[in-house]
Amino acid sequence: MNQNNIQASIDSIETFGLVDGPGIRVVVFFNGCKLRCKYCHNPEMWTKKENNYTPQELVDKIKRYKSYFKQNGGVTFSGGEPLLHSKFIIETAKLLKQENIHIALDTSGVGLGDYNELLPYIDLIILDIKHTEPLGYKELTNLEISEAEEFINELNKSNKPVWIRQVIVPGIMDNKEYIDSLVKYLEKINNIERVDFLPFHRLGREKYISLGLKYPYEEKNEMDKEECNKLYKYFCEQRENSK
Repeated sequence: MNQNNIQASIDSIETFGLVDGPGIRVVVFFNGCKLRCKYCHNPEMWTKKENNYTPQELVDKIKRYKSYFKQNGGVTFSGGEPLLHSKFIIETAKLLKQENIHIALDTSGVGLGDYNELLPYIDLIILDIKHTEPLGYKELTNLEISEAEEFINELNKSNKPVWIRQVIVPGIMDNKEYIDSLVKYLEKINNIERVDFLPFHRLGREKYISLGLKYPYEEKNEMDKEECNKLYKYFCEQRENSK
């Protein structure tokens, strides 16, 4: 396959990411996403824009920072939704593997459905859980939960390590009933190495305004970090009890 014929729409590249996988990482933010999460803080990446990178061009940029990766750093594909660029990521990953660079994929699990082709090239999946119930998922994202669960089914077959991220939104996830449902929901996902709770924030509000969009959570306060930590402690206790 001629890699010059494969291009992707990349919004931005963060060169010293510390929270998107192990070690120091280059984080690549792809444009395009099928979800419309009400707490999304990157609405500018919802729509695919003009393609601006080939796999080789991206790898050449990443290689400049290889010396910073040390033992456990690498590249994280994020977005937007990187699963909408699976063919590009596959070709990029082939080149990265030649450089022995670790590859993580930060995803909501809603892409093009060709997951069995992509997953063999990925070393770590960072999976964003939007909601555990179909109605709650649809209300939050404007899409059916079945698409994300199709990805989970393929993920389980791949035997890849998984990190889980759960945004805690006041009035939705900040209660023991939801946390209990999360404990149960995660039982269907194999190889979970860690789970992180992310308190809802309003940092994306100005982006909505600048794009002429209504901010969905205008009346919602940010999640209290201390309360979020208490919920996480409860989650860990319940998860341990369920084993």
